[in-house]
Amino acid sequence: MRIALSTNWNNVRLDDGAAIADEAIALGFDALELGFRTMPEQLPGFKSRLDQIPVDSVHAYCPVPIGAPSGHPELHQLAHHDEEERALARLLLKKTIECAVDLGAKVVVTHAGYAELDGLFVNLDSSVLRRLSKGIDGKQDVTRPAYVKHLAKAHVRRKKRGRKLLEVFRRELDAVIPELEKAHLTLALENLPSLEGFPNAEEAETLMKDLAGAPVRLWFDTGHARVRASYKWDAPETDIANRFAPHVCGMHLNDVMDFHDDHRQPGWGNVDFAALKPLAQRDILRVFEPHEPVTFDELKTSLALIRKIWS
Repeated sequence: MRIALSTNWNNVRLDDGAAIADEAIALGFDALELGFRTMPEQLPGFKSRLDQIPVDSVHAYCPVPIGAPSGHPELHQLAHHDEEERALARLLLKKTIECAVDLGAKVVVTHAGYAELDGLFVNLDSSVLRRLSKGIDGKQDVTRPAYVKHLAKAHVRRKKRGRKLLEVFRRELDAVIPELEKAHLTLALENLPSLEGFPNAEEAETLMKDLAGAPVRLWFDTGHARVRASYKWDAPETDIANRFAPHVCGMHLNDVMDFHDDHRQPGWGNVDFAALKPLAQRDILRVFEPHEPVTFDELKTSLALIRKIWS
């Protein structure tokens, strides 16, 4: 089973792209995903190792744009009501597509944007909901009456805001699809760990129906899906994985302790990776996306675990 490693794990620690690739090879990974922390000067090193470890995917925005304080997948958002914001997102996405073509990648992974839940009198965004889920002991419980009440209102607002944003985003996709087709690339829309994250399940379903045959698919992040399910922002992650399996072209493997986007190595937290085996065994990309402080040995053990349960 082919499994890639996101360079987000070690491209802050290592300056040379070749050294980053060499660590992935030593760990036993078969390919790379160039993460959004990739610096322009690291690209030659990755290219020098393509015969040993190819680049399967590139995470927008890559490389880090000149002048940006750091790499981030949401420097600008294509799913946004502000025209200037979308124009900047289009520019950065175009640069990412060029990078993907240059490295021989198949997929560009992107965070589309957010359906904001602010209001004139009452904000119903994820930060508010997170606070309401906590008791005086600091523990989170999504059955608390205040949380349940506000979540119901937030879902109603989220549906309305999402519907409007969907219209805007759909037009942006119409403009970028010819570029993707010319480059023989697929744009993958990642599920995000907040109620505002766009597209949600319903919006993704609409997009996949409307864009059947187009090079736009979905990207399933295991940790993000677990967070969304834990807060009851979405159905259980295994249900989402099964529901959207025909539309998923790849997945990020990272583990969490339910409510927090920990990005730890699989096997560390509460994600049921065995239950995700049906999705993992499809013809998709599989990418480990750990963040620091995951160590070399922890990652190597985790990779062996995943190969065992998904073999």
